[in-house]
Amino acid sequence: MKAIVRILRATLPGTDRVPGLSEATCRAFLARVRREAPGLTALGLYASAMAVLLTPPLTIGRWRTADHLGDLDLDRHLTALARHPAYVLRQTVLMLKMTAGLAWGADPAVRRALGMAPYPPDPGTWRTA
Repeated sequence: MKAIVRILRATLPGTDRVPGLSEATCRAFLARVRREAPGLTALGLYASAMAVLLTPPLTIGRWRTADHLGDLDLDRHLTALARHPAYVLRQTVLMLKMTAGLAWGADPAVRRALGMAPYPPDPGTWRTA
């Protein structure tokens, strides 16, 4: 889980104006995905994370997993994957960035920085229908 959190946070770094994806928000979101997401969605997320973890030798020539790369090398690796000629490798970055974006966009600190009201608590109604 620690490796996935680091990769997701690397896809959405903060700026001076808007915070990036926080570790706490990311961990809570991943726990919710594990509990509530359809099996194929969770499989896609974890398979994408595994592909990103194992492909630095292919993209930047570093013989270590992505979670052991420095920040600059991790950014270079993610950028190289997003531009890779193989469609399946480009899609891994899209899947991870989409997941990170869902967690990031619901973070009250991010919404406050963007001048938006926080989301109300999840009523859980879709689970009962």
